[in-house]
Amino acid sequence: MFHSNAQQKLKLHYDKPATNWNEALPIGNGRLGAMVFGNPQKEELQLNEETVWAGEPGNNVPKNVYPNIEEIRKLLFEGKNKEAQDLANKTFPRQAPKDLNYGMPYQTVGSLWIEFPGHENYSDYKRDLDIEKAVSSVSYKANGVTYKREVLASFSDDVILLKLTSDRKKSISFTLSATSPQLLRNFRTQENKLFFEGTTGSADNKTGKIKFVGQAVCTLKGGKLTAEPDKLTIKEADEVIIRIAIATNFKNYKDLSANPSEKSTAVLAKASKKSYAESFKNHVSAYQKYFNRVSLYLGDSPQSNKTTDIRIKEFATSYDPQLVGLYYQFGRYLLISSSQPGNQPANLQGIWNHKLNPAWDSKYTVNINTEMNYWPAEITNLSEMHQPLFSMLKDLAVTGKESASEMYHARGWNVHHNTDLWRMTGVVDGGFYGLWPMGGAWLTQHLWQHYLYTGDREFLKEYYPVLKGAAQFYLDVLQEEPEHKWLVVAPSMSPENTYEKSVGVSAGTTMDNQLVFDTFTNILNASKVLETDKSFADSVAVALKRLPPMQIGQHTQLQEWLHDWDKLNDHHRHISHLYGLFPSGQISPFRTPQLIEAAKNTLVSRGDVSTGWSMGWKVNWWARLLDGNRAFKLIKDQLSPAPLESKGQSGGTYPNLLDAHPPFQIDGNFGCTAGITEMLLQSYDGSIYLLPALPDDFKNGKVSGLKARGGFELAFKWENGKLKEVIVKSALGGNCRLRLASDIQLNGEVILAEAKEENTNPFYQVETIKEPLLSEKASLKGYKSPDTKLYDFNTVKGKTYIFKAN
Repeated sequence: MFHSNAQQKLKLHYDKPATNWNEALPIGNGRLGAMVFGNPQKEELQLNEETVWAGEPGNNVPKNVYPNIEEIRKLLFEGKNKEAQDLANKTFPRQAPKDLNYGMPYQTVGSLWIEFPGHENYSDYKRDLDIEKAVSSVSYKANGVTYKREVLASFSDDVILLKLTSDRKKSISFTLSATSPQLLRNFRTQENKLFFEGTTGSADNKTGKIKFVGQAVCTLKGGKLTAEPDKLTIKEADEVIIRIAIATNFKNYKDLSANPSEKSTAVLAKASKKSYAESFKNHVSAYQKYFNRVSLYLGDSPQSNKTTDIRIKEFATSYDPQLVGLYYQFGRYLLISSSQPGNQPANLQGIWNHKLNPAWDSKYTVNINTEMNYWPAEITNLSEMHQPLFSMLKDLAVTGKESASEMYHARGWNVHHNTDLWRMTGVVDGGFYGLWPMGGAWLTQHLWQHYLYTGDREFLKEYYPVLKGAAQFYLDVLQEEPEHKWLVVAPSMSPENTYEKSVGVSAGTTMDNQLVFDTFTNILNASKVLETDKSFADSVAVALKRLPPMQIGQHTQLQEWLHDWDKLNDHHRHISHLYGLFPSGQISPFRTPQLIEAAKNTLVSRGDVSTGWSMGWKVNWWARLLDGNRAFKLIKDQLSPAPLESKGQSGGTYPNLLDAHPPFQIDGNFGCTAGITEMLLQSYDGSIYLLPALPDDFKNGKVSGLKARGGFELAFKWENGKLKEVIVKSALGGNCRLRLASDIQLNGEVILAEAKEENTNPFYQVETIKEPLLSEKASLKGYKSPDTKLYDFNTVKGKTYIFKAN
């Protein structure tokens, strides 16, 4: 495979300390996170542990709302939309009623402070984050001495490690203390340890019941340590290693019986037995096991010598392909660092949050944001990072039974547009934003995608009940709408958008129909693979036939609602009805040209600049529309400097490369990493399409380690925009179908045969959708797909195939 990272400096680097949280650098090991500020005189490590959330176990399902849901359905089918919305608002008020909560916030532990007397005047300052090793470093000169700090969140020892060194003996002196915004907190010392303990906050009607214990221990080479009641003082050491452990009483979403003191003490004792050198080596090796799987090279430019903040400022006007490569790999770094097997999934901010009440509670928003976090998991060869999301789905399939039966009198399970550590599944933010019962439909797509990429039957068997429970719910809640007798979800909405003034509640939105279509086809395919549940599959197949087709409206747009209500000047950040284009594959340039044209018209009409995550999604859509230059324009829009104030919907990127809504949300980072992959490789439409949306700016490049469905791993390089070499590694065997530009011919040890029929590889099955309905007012111009050819070759499990272009 081609190893391209050697030619790229995979470092974020700066010539001054962070003065703002959006300039600090994130480190994490999935469970523990820290933001490193790098101030010479007073270092701050802002700390997080993934289970530090406000509140306590419990769901938020309202009682006795079924009669009102029935009435809302009736009003919608009678065309009384405003009355339906009014009743939804009354049934589910914007502010959580006294007996319910609208979800708990993810919270910070607090900060560790390391204060170095006499370091206020310094020179030769450098600060960086090496994403190839997952280590952040700071170096500077003060009083004639060069000081260095190295910080990492250890993947092997489960502690945060800090190494302080200098080039002169006896020159390291500092005090170590802690602070926390938590109201219930305590700081104390014991021998060479600093303890910081606390209990999380209350919110709505929930008492904060997560207890955390943090411990920082200092190991000195030379020098002297003195413990004061709430801080440690170190004088004249040659070198100091600080190890930080944090644990909570959380066992699972309904059990808080763990002992945080014992847990953190045990972790610290184990980590302290190893030398720093050994811990460092083990950490890098554990991290690189994942990170090194993919390398990407898109070209060189002198811009890469500048600091990262300057590169972001100049990106719109300077050629800097390495910044795109760095941003791409930074997304992979963030996913590895915020979502490790056995842990919690990455939330709205990954694991990095310095507040008690962050924006949108930093919860799991499942009407786009949580799903977007995991778009890079399979395609960028990080399958294992998907596991925390799957684990949360098992929990939701339990707690979601309550909302399904209590609110909808339905079997199976569901979740609305938010959940949290406690796996709540009821409505959040009232009937205007929250009456969207589709979270389970979207989340379970990740289970099926994981199976398509890995072919893991045991996994499919284990998660089949979760898939089935989601399908059962929709079988029971689908309603017959009066006009066409289609089966639709009602009440629901097209996430966060409206079709009349202050009216969003509706029946049969396009996104809902697409989601139910995928949920039903997934369970039908899963039951076929596992040879189980035939009678249930039969009932799903009957309902599937009665779902509405997609519709092209009067403005030649893909309709967002069941009726042609789309507004021409709508620049709303959510374009949920394009779910069928991406991440789903119901709309394709080669199979559904009318829908592709309508989807493109919708995207053009909505405009480019929006919130960070929305622009991240748009990169993927333009890649699926095979327009690499427009996809790259969106990357440029996203890589423009975000204002450090945290308001608005302008998107952009902070100096530390984190995504701005604003404020910071991590989903835009993950969305762009997925989008760049989609520009280089797509495998959703019956074949592996190489370089489907290559922009003019990426004339020459190479990539290795990308994953396609059916267990294929690919490396390829291109020159002047044309494919030169392809390496295919087959993990499962079976037919490999490549889609190539028609002027490319590949030769290798096996012959590529021109493909004739549908792909025989079961992981490449394409679902047939209904013919779209076209408004009489719509005038389509016609869409011409690019000139390509399909080639097949048979692969043997475990074998690698090399092809070169003529």
